[in-house]
Amino acid sequence: MCAPDAPAPPDPKETSAASTATNVGTAIANANLGNVNQVTPDGSLNYSQTGTYKWNDPYTGKSYDIPTYTATQTLSGTGQAIKDQTDQAKLNLGELAAGQSSFLKDWLAKPVDLSNDATEGRLMDLGMKRLQPALDARRQANEADLINRGIRPGSDNYAQAQNIQDQGENDAYNSLLLSGRGQAVQEALAQNSAPINNLTALLSGSQVSQPNFVNANMPTIPTTDTAGLINTNYNQQLQKWQQDASSSSDLMGGLFGLGANLIKFSDRRLKKNIRAIGTFANGLTKNVFEYLWGGGEQVGVMAGE
Repeated sequence: MCAPDAPAPPDPKETSAASTATNVGTAIANANLGNVNQVTPDGSLNYSQTGTYKWNDPYTGKSYDIPTYTATQTLSGTGQAIKDQTDQAKLNLGELAAGQSSFLKDWLAKPVDLSNDATEGRLMDLGMKRLQPALDARRQANEADLINRGIRPGSDNYAQAQNIQDQGENDAYNSLLLSGRGQAVQEALAQNSAPINNLTALLSGSQVSQPNFVNANMPTIPTTDTAGLINTNYNQQLQKWQQDASSSSDLMGGLFGLGANLIKFSDRRLKKNIRAIGTFANGLTKNVFEYLWGGGEQVGVMAGE
């Protein structure tokens, strides 16, 4: 009796190919589950397969057709009209920005002068426009008040009042120069930045509202461990083969042991009252005998015949 042949181990490339094919199929199925068409009041989103591409497995050399998809977003009628108008507005703003940008080339080429003379000059200009009219009005009111009180021009009291008026105006300008420097610098910088800010505002434009699509809660198909199943099946076959081989070995050992025992108990020295009574079909002498330890008459052969 011969032991059974061991099962052939699985081919690595075939196992890899089976596993890859399962994974690719699962990935495609999951992609199809996730491509959910959506419809909202603001528009719709539709998925469609628009082609395939070949992917070659670098290990097995097998190729697979992988589908490609396109997501198409469509606005509602109102949303599309708003978008068209917004696009036109952006175009107009862009054209304005293009014109302003050429102006900025010359504007930015002139740095802002923040020196003391330039700053005080701006403050004095501001004082002449805003402060001086108020000072002139106050001077006229004071002069009228002096005359009404009988203090005439040329008198000492009148001259003293004029000196006080002059000192007040001088103090007002000094205060403007001392306290207004920071404001004058900020205004100069703001004036210099105004064209840039205007251009930035023109370029920013306005944004169209996008449709709000829901996130579909879709299940995914788990990947099948094909390689694991193949190897598990092989291990089961190998284990069965090992068990069968072990049983065959035990059986052969038992048969050999039984034969040895038969030969041992056929020894003439273990028997008595031996007498021949005929022959077996194979030509061996058929004898009747008793074992030395008893047990009655037995029929058999003698070792050595």
